[in-house]
Amino acid sequence: MTAVRTYASDVAFTPAVKAIQARKGSREAYGRVEQRGWRTEVDENLEAFLAEANSFYFATASADGQPYIQHRGGPKGFLKVLDKQTLAFADYAGNQQYLSQGNLSENPKAYIFVMDYAHRRRVKIWGEARVVEDDDALTDALMPKGYRARPEQVILFKIVAWDTNCPQHIPQKFDAPDVAAALAARDQRIAELEAEIVALRGPAAAEGG
Repeated sequence: MTAVRTYASDVAFTPAVKAIQARKGSREAYGRVEQRGWRTEVDENLEAFLAEANSFYFATASADGQPYIQHRGGPKGFLKVLDKQTLAFADYAGNQQYLSQGNLSENPKAYIFVMDYAHRRRVKIWGEARVVEDDDALTDALMPKGYRARPEQVILFKIVAWDTNCPQHIPQKFDAPDVAAALAARDQRIAELEAEIVALRGPAAAEGG
């Protein structure tokens, strides 16, 4: 049975969590956060953030509460926004353990955690998910063009609430292709500057000879 929530943040701030916040002195501050409200729909900022994401973590739990987290990756934007409260992605064939799918078959609660290491940002999304196995049109629409993977099914994620975190303790990391592109641009600029130096030195060197 789904618990009755007064605030969107109650999906995370359960009575047990609030009791600990009260005991440790942060309840008043988070009470103000509740009043402002966590977001429950995709806005322009979240849509733009997801359009640049090529990786996220997908959490589910079994009926008895045993959690499982799986990494999902693909081309930028492979986690797509279908509407203001629905995300979706093509679920690629993998090692055939089907832990996430098994969990969702008995417990629809799920969680998406998206990290942007380069800019030290993170987004937390609570919701419910389900697997769609028999919709070829939807699978084709969600499958990134040209990506070398076999889509096995689709996972639809209905957003309950989402929030962001501060950058504290997030290590700054960069994707290898982005680093390679930056180094290539640097090397190209160095080559251009060296060519300019040679051109500028040419006449002077000739006169000196």
